[in-house]
Amino acid sequence: MDFDAILEDVGTFGKYQKLVIYCVLLPAVIPCGFHAYAQLFMAADVVHWCKVPELEHLDDIEMVKNISIPVELKNGIPQYSSCSMYDLNYSYIAANYPDIDDVSNSSAVVPCTHGWTFDKSVYTNTVATEFNLVCNKDFYPTLGLVLLAVGGIIGNYIFGYLQDTIGRKPSFFIYLLIESIFGVATAFAQNFPVWIIYRIGVGFTVPAIMATPYVLAIELVGPKCRTLCTILSNIAYSMGLILLAGVVYLVRDWRHLALTTTLPFVCFFFYIWPMPESPRWLLARGQFEKAEIILKKMARMNGKSLPANYMVHLRRKYESDKLKQDLEKEKTRKYGILDLFRTPNLRKKTIIITFIWFTNTSVYVGLSYYAPVLGGDEFLNFFLAGIVELPTYLFLWPSMERLGRRWTLCMSMVVGGVACLTTFLVQHETYVTLALYCVGKMGISSSFVVLPLMASELYPTVVRGLGMSLSSVLGMLGPIFIPLVNYLGSDILVLPLIIMGALLVAGGIASLLLPETLNQHLPQTLEDGEKMGLDTDFCCIPPVKEVKPNKNTYDNCKKCNTLCTCQIVNVSLSDNVAAVIDKTGENVEFILVK
Repeated sequence: MDFDAILEDVGTFGKYQKLVIYCVLLPAVIPCGFHAYAQLFMAADVVHWCKVPELEHLDDIEMVKNISIPVELKNGIPQYSSCSMYDLNYSYIAANYPDIDDVSNSSAVVPCTHGWTFDKSVYTNTVATEFNLVCNKDFYPTLGLVLLAVGGIIGNYIFGYLQDTIGRKPSFFIYLLIESIFGVATAFAQNFPVWIIYRIGVGFTVPAIMATPYVLAIELVGPKCRTLCTILSNIAYSMGLILLAGVVYLVRDWRHLALTTTLPFVCFFFYIWPMPESPRWLLARGQFEKAEIILKKMARMNGKSLPANYMVHLRRKYESDKLKQDLEKEKTRKYGILDLFRTPNLRKKTIIITFIWFTNTSVYVGLSYYAPVLGGDEFLNFFLAGIVELPTYLFLWPSMERLGRRWTLCMSMVVGGVACLTTFLVQHETYVTLALYCVGKMGISSSFVVLPLMASELYPTVVRGLGMSLSSVLGMLGPIFIPLVNYLGSDILVLPLIIMGALLVAGGIASLLLPETLNQHLPQTLEDGEKMGLDTDFCCIPPVKEVKPNKNTYDNCKKCNTLCTCQIVNVSLSDNVAAVIDKTGENVEFILVK
């Protein structure tokens, strides 16, 4: 059943859709960013040094560190050691202070023996300071991010099935309930293992709670408005990151931060009344009574009127279409993931799309995670990481329509990658590094929007869902891998940026191996998917040879007449395709020419 045709009767993007999307669905995207990145600040690394109990009564902290803590080079800058101290008789020093000589030059260096002293000028309390996750335990916060991502992969699979089984609306509130319970519980964790368990619980819902409002928005509007919904959803997500930057700036205690990033979203349970179920999903499930209520309300608010027997005809059409589909299912083969790899061209495109998806997910999450540790004001860095995403939407879609998907994707990734790689040359210039980081974040934000659209246009209809699921699930391995890369930055600050830059450039170059999909018909069968892009050159699309219609063209392309021009495009060694194009530039149709 063509629900888009039904939307023409009740309104494709009227007052009803605007109210639901702007007031309900877009705000519902915000919790995802909050819970995905608040953990960075809960477990933030804090400047620390070895505790010397005998010298704690002294007020001059710099003098204490100068006496007891050796100096080490970190990223080329001399700093007091975080995990070692001089082996001295500190009782003697305390008794004779300040009348002491420089006793530390020739002293042995030993690990901290009495714990650590933490600088609380930036954070009042973090998971790292409360549970002493420093020195030989400094990997633990990174482990927390890895397990958060593992929970995300598991939850995305479970809740994706749930969303299609019980509906979009109840699924959202199940996500919200789980996220609220584990988010609040996080604030009361008494040790690190319990904290990790609660964060995994939050991670279960992090990708899914954003996907449901997005899917619901797409299903409420007509085809021409789906691009707008995609842009708006990404803007809402970016705005969530900007809001989070303000929250973490104001709240410096990790327990308070856990509550502050969870409790405000409890009010979203009030959306249970204004949020509709997807009428598209209801009709697909045969729940006509519920769909009728929503469609009538939609038509009324959009100023449309429906005939009295509208739903009766709709039910008859559904039953007729279902009967035809049941008969066709018996004759139609079933497709699996292996079909994506049976033929060489489709296999190549599947591998490239999946690699780029992995690259995009890894680098986007990696750059967002890395913002607080770039140097300078970590809160300002994270704020800039969110706000630089907004300008990309101003030029992204026009460039996609003019330059095409492939070149927009390539340039976004290559420009962002080169910016990240360039940080190696200016690694001691904090503000230049930050500026290059922002360029990299803009690039990955652009490509992150282009890729799903391009992938959906490249996979054939019969395996499109399978292809998108495979690429996105394998791409979600990135958030598991990337915290380990960022952990390497503890020794060399720009090393993670160099690795992520190399991934971006590699992904951008790989995108040139994909065919352009702008204004192309979507491939329907596996054969269509195999043929699509066989004539694509690495750097450009071969020029189209424009020819005048001839007798053979008329015989094989019946619609071609004096109002049309025909272009012959080589798609394989054995086939040609006639592209029938109105002189207005519209109504493109591809027909085989023998």
